[in-house]
Amino acid sequence: MTTVAAVLVLAGALLAFLGSLGLLRMKTFFERVHPPTMGTTLGTVLVLAGSLLYFTALESRLVLHEILIAVFVTVTTPVTYLLLGRAALRREQEPGVAEDQQRMERR
Repeated sequence: MTTVAAVLVLAGALLAFLGSLGLLRMKTFFERVHPPTMGTTLGTVLVLAGSLLYFTALESRLVLHEILIAVFVTVTTPVTYLLLGRAALRREQEPGVAEDQQRMERR
């Protein structure tokens, strides 16, 4: 059981690390935001699954703290990604130009 937990924790850490490398490799802000978000979400779920298995086996009872942490991280990470993306879009808009006019120019 501890071996499976260790593999899950290492896989989660590797995914989070690869997401961080994606942050360094991409050129624009919008490209940079995506890899860490995906790596963090899945990496956190794997680390918490490994933690859940390990401490459940160690204490001989079901430990549910990790499920609560996973729910919070899984919900807040995509929301943060969405808010950062919207803020970046608003910063790129030229002052004095209406949003509808900019949309029409992009088409």
